[in-house]
Amino acid sequence: MDKLQFDKHTSAQYNAELEEARKNLMQMGGLVEQQVDDAVRALMEMDTSLAQRVIETDTTVNEMELDIDEECTRILARRHPAASDLRFIIAVSRAVTDLERMGDEAAKVARHTLELADTGSGPQGYVELRHIGVEVRHMVQHSLDAFARLDADSALDVMQQDKSVDLEYGTAIRSLITTMMEDPRSISRALNVMWSLRSLERIGDHARNIAESVIYLVKGKDVRHKKLEHVEAQVKRD
Repeated sequence: MDKLQFDKHTSAQYNAELEEARKNLMQMGGLVEQQVDDAVRALMEMDTSLAQRVIETDTTVNEMELDIDEECTRILARRHPAASDLRFIIAVSRAVTDLERMGDEAAKVARHTLELADTGSGPQGYVELRHIGVEVRHMVQHSLDAFARLDADSALDVMQQDKSVDLEYGTAIRSLITTMMEDPRSISRALNVMWSLRSLERIGDHARNIAESVIYLVKGKDVRHKKLEHVEAQVKRD
């Protein structure tokens, strides 16, 4: 691919615009990463004030999505980017959408925390919830690191992590269904935990999407909807 550099254009302003888009994406990513971390911690510790803060942060995340989208649109209209520049703008636009949706899912986890707190129950005993939460947080962090470093190998690692999270999520859901069948009194709590797990699994999916955008940017290959084995071959090629 054409090496992605933000000082290669004769227009210093164009270079600055690309760098600003990258910086703003990373800033939004950092905020969403913290939002996900806070949502998981609020749920595990039944911290309602932290859960409320997660919900409030979602407004800021939404505003950042709109701002970066507008920024990308201006670059497309003014600069007519090609090759790696065009892939960069497309990758940023896709990543911003996934980050906004991660924020939505983190807010859902926070709302389930508030519902659990209202009933006087918590997620105690659901060890899968804590483990999946840790795994998903790592996926978010690693996908953003891969984007920052243009590291296709690290992006592939995130996609492999997603497969592991999906398997663990399936196991956790089956366990919750068994719990509800054996003890109907647990249904309300188990449902909140189940929906929280679903949101965490979706956050993992969006982290995978960002990883796919990194591979598209670095390798010039669109690997969306491709089997992991196919993606591995694309990344290892060259």
